[in-house]
Amino acid sequence: MDLGIAGKRALVCASSKGLGKGCALALAREGVHVTMNGRTAETLEAAAEEARAAGASEVRTVCCDITSEEGRAEALEVAGDLDILVNNAGGPPPGDFRDWGHEEWLSALNANMLTPIDLIKATIDGMGERGYGRIINITSSSVKSPIPTLGLSNGARAGLTGFVAGVARQMAAKGVTINGILPGPFDTDRLRSGIRYAAEQSGVNFEEEFEKRKKTNPAGRYGSPEEFGALCAFLCSAHAGYINGQNIVIDGGGYPGTL
Repeated sequence: MDLGIAGKRALVCASSKGLGKGCALALAREGVHVTMNGRTAETLEAAAEEARAAGASEVRTVCCDITSEEGRAEALEVAGDLDILVNNAGGPPPGDFRDWGHEEWLSALNANMLTPIDLIKATIDGMGERGYGRIINITSSSVKSPIPTLGLSNGARAGLTGFVAGVARQMAAKGVTINGILPGPFDTDRLRSGIRYAAEQSGVNFEEEFEKRKKTNPAGRYGSPEEFGALCAFLCSAHAGYINGQNIVIDGGGYPGTL
């Protein structure tokens, strides 16, 4: 299927590895002009080379902290007028809510709620004027099914989801959609660090815990960044203009609810 987005311009945040990289590569395969972002220059450039090899019309890189005001300004300047924005940032660490103070909460809210809102604010009106826009927020399945040890993430991402619910409806008639993708367990550094934390807390072996959790998923496996990216690319496509304000769980069937 031709997704109809060749030549469009995209900024994919935190795309040097993991799910962000999966999204950048999927868009690259569709001929999108992709701007990729990451904090480590070597890792970012390696990912950019993969995107170029995948078929991107153009790949630009911005080595910066997207959660900082300066980083966002730099990324937006390099990316130019955007048709596609994929919001993504590393999640806050796991832990016990009793140990978190004001600074921990502010950091989580800045990275996983306020940064995406700032980027939406900076780009959405231009998309509306040009008559095409796709904004994807990578959040977490914890928005629907909270994970006790990830309270910082639960709170910040749920806040973003609530905010977006109203804005998405305001822009739909201008050809702009905003949707959330809620990943469950994907084999990424983030997942491994979470399992390592749980294993240490329980006093068990990491590899055993890693395999045990994989088997509890109905699919019997972890997801791959490639299949996550494929969903992102479709939601960014010309065929997805009537999908708006939705939060789509992609987790192998792990979420047990009907809604």
